[in-house]
Amino acid sequence: MHRALILLPLALGLMACASVPRPLQGAFDPVLPPEAADRAALGADVRWGGRILEIEPGADRTCLVVLAQPLDAGSQPIEGDRSLGRFIACRAGFYDPAVFASGRSLTVVGRIARIETRPVGDFAFAYPVLEAAVLYLWPESQVVDVIHADLFWPVYRPWPWGGHYHLHRVPRTVDRAPPGH
Repeated sequence: MHRALILLPLALGLMACASVPRPLQGAFDPVLPPEAADRAALGADVRWGGRILEIEPGADRTCLVVLAQPLDAGSQPIEGDRSLGRFIACRAGFYDPAVFASGRSLTVVGRIARIETRPVGDFAFAYPVLEAAVLYLWPESQVVDVIHADLFWPVYRPWPWGGHYHLHRVPRTVDRAPPGH
């Protein structure tokens, strides 16, 4: 009984780490971008994500071309070399290209509206086009060096060549929230 009381807060804490942000919650059709190109998935409600490749602001709507990537348990795109194809997400309004910049991580909730063929080099690529209900821009991550100085190293290890501080660098990733997020 006591063990269960100790493990319950730990389990709840771990679940909170992988929680899906409120705008991205819901039940969605299990359709991936490559499967949507066969037109059978038109009208499906999906949650896709990836890295922004291009942004096309228009007079009354903005479209983003996205390199689709798998999502983690919190619906954030998993960085890496794995691609699930590409898709286009369009939403009414103006989205600033300086904020929704190429390379940023994005998760989209929307309905598959149509298939649009565009060239990728010399290849004609079929893009599923989403009418986006949510464009969720993830905070930028930045790798920084954290320097740890072991001030007691010379005291506890009096080597003949000692007397110098022992410094080492540890790369860390920090999130920077975008403006207005």
